[in-house]
Amino acid sequence: MTVPLPPLPPAGEDEGFRPGGRSIADIVDAEHRQLRELVLRLTGPGPQPAPARGLPVLTAALSRHLSAEEQYLLPAVRSARPDTADRVDRALAADRALLSALQGLTDDGLADVAALVHRHVEEAGALVAALREVASAEELIRLGNRLEIAEEAAPTRPHPGTPTTPPWNRVVEPAVGVVDKVRDAVTGRPTYLADLTEPPPG
Repeated sequence: MTVPLPPLPPAGEDEGFRPGGRSIADIVDAEHRQLRELVLRLTGPGPQPAPARGLPVLTAALSRHLSAEEQYLLPAVRSARPDTADRVDRALAADRALLSALQGLTDDGLADVAALVHRHVEEAGALVAALREVASAEELIRLGNRLEIAEEAAPTRPHPGTPTTPPWNRVVEPAVGVVDKVRDAVTGRPTYLADLTEPPPG
């Protein structure tokens, strides 16, 4: 079974062509590890980033991650593995709950968000494994390229009311992302993990 993908422009590729880039499965697995590590860093013992920096970075990282998964990972799993439809629907509902919990996130709500993140990693990780079973290496790489592009254009703030499935989320999410990025730039809000390793602007 092949995984349905959006059409690509003709490039004179032969059948042996292997696109460059990383597999969507490898990307998502790596991001799940990063999200778990960030949650542990924010909730565990030892030195922690200041909430004014750590919480916005967690919120932005999750907002981008969930948006890109909903645009490419979950539709691909649903199409390639029809037997996972109920699990995909549950994952979408869990994403909405997580985005709602991220709205106005404070230290008081961090434990709830941490639990939702761990649940997301388990559920989405199982769907990634299901996709690996049926998708070719080329399909996984092409999906990975799309996922990375979608993440760069994705919102950096939670918008649980936006569409969750294609085609509308692929139209709405980048537009919302532009607005978020303008707000981030104006306010100096940190949004990337690298922002936590740099001293805050003085």
